[in-house]
Amino acid sequence: MDSGGDNSGTMTLAFELDALKQLQEPNNVFNDARQWTKYVGVVSEQPTYVVTNFTRKERIRQDFFSGPRGVKESLENVKRQFDTDRHVYVGSTEEDESMAAECGWEFLHVTDAADAAGWVVVDPEPQEDPFDSSGRDDWP
Repeated sequence: MDSGGDNSGTMTLAFELDALKQLQEPNNVFNDARQWTKYVGVVSEQPTYVVTNFTRKERIRQDFFSGPRGVKESLENVKRQFDTDRHVYVGSTEEDESMAAECGWEFLHVTDAADAAGWVVVDPEPQEDPFDSSGRDDWP
């Protein structure tokens, strides 16, 4: 991805968790992004353990994450704490785009980011609900 100049690291990049899950090798994406950003992390409305489990499984070292806060509060806090020239939010929905605008971040759709950076987009794995009994023959 072209940062628009030299690799001075004047950008903070935040991935929405569901957008990050659409990329084939999230760890490589983070390693690549570190070449042209100063800070990179994950934000989500999901509980902290969901983000932590995903980043551990993918061996992602992030500079920040949502923690117990939602996306809006996280983006606002990150923008205050990480003073860079640009703050870019990578998401996949219109809601993500609206949130970026509301918080004063640039928005980049995950497919556009992937195209620019040479990352591979995959279909996210469907989340299986362990309590969903539909389609089970052994359920009373």
